[in-house]
Amino acid sequence: MSDFFNTLEFGPLPAAGSEVITPGTAERRATMRHMTEPHSAEQTVGELARELGITVRTLHHWDEIGLASPSGRSAAGYRLYTGADADRVRRVVAYREIGLGLDAIRAVLDDATTEITATLREQRAQLAERVEELLRLDDRLAAMAAAHERGIPLSADEQREIIGEDWDPDAARIAQAQWGGTVQWAQFAERAATRTRAEWQELSAAMSRLQLDLGDALARGVQPGSDEADALVDRHRETFSNFFPLTREMQVCLGRMFEQDAGFAAHYDGFGEGLSRWFRQIIDASARKHDIDPDAAIWQ
Repeated sequence: MSDFFNTLEFGPLPAAGSEVITPGTAERRATMRHMTEPHSAEQTVGELARELGITVRTLHHWDEIGLASPSGRSAAGYRLYTGADADRVRRVVAYREIGLGLDAIRAVLDDATTEITATLREQRAQLAERVEELLRLDDRLAAMAAAHERGIPLSADEQREIIGEDWDPDAARIAQAQWGGTVQWAQFAERAATRTRAEWQELSAAMSRLQLDLGDALARGVQPGSDEADALVDRHRETFSNFFPLTREMQVCLGRMFEQDAGFAAHYDGFGEGLSRWFRQIIDASARKHDIDPDAAIWQ
């Protein structure tokens, strides 16, 4: 009777000495083989790249220079990273992420005489220098941004202290609104961003001396076209070129604006009655000596 039930459950009994094959035997055999055989840790280039968040191209480069190469082979002959290979790549990634160059990483991994701690301390020192450099760069960027935004990257109090109590810090903001999109404003901002407080003081003093000397020359009756008047015109152009390059034609345009703009005219006339008009006249006379027609001069 038992043989009958065995036959119903498993099929005909095997002959003596043969292997018993029952339903599910192949699956169980495969499972047991997976559990008892060593698990392969080999990875393709793509698999390892995805795991570590780097590119396949990077792995190929490290392989080409002999820094970290795959030593395994697939059945199809493709190169594979063994567990040890992958561990080396992970170390390369770790040291690269803290800033070591590939040559330094090679020395750390391959040269038994390399003091890893010393190498890391050296890297920290280099990083500290880089941090200082970045902080200086940040200061320059801040100054450049301030110069482009408001012309003079100094506080209102600093501007009044350097230029004079009657100076209006909003003047630069107004100028930015009017000329902010020009090449000359960009040049002005680029120079202003790197100018020190002492240099601002020196430039302000030079402009003040020039304006006083213009007023004195007017009072003494210096005539347009004279050598003294021409020298004052050249001095004005040289001093003003500290802000941006000023050509003679551009200077003629400035002279015209000094006379026609009520604000500028009032400023210059404060150094001598009629100075704004006389200043334009000496600029025009000097321009003619250089074959420039003041009436045709344009800002360029």
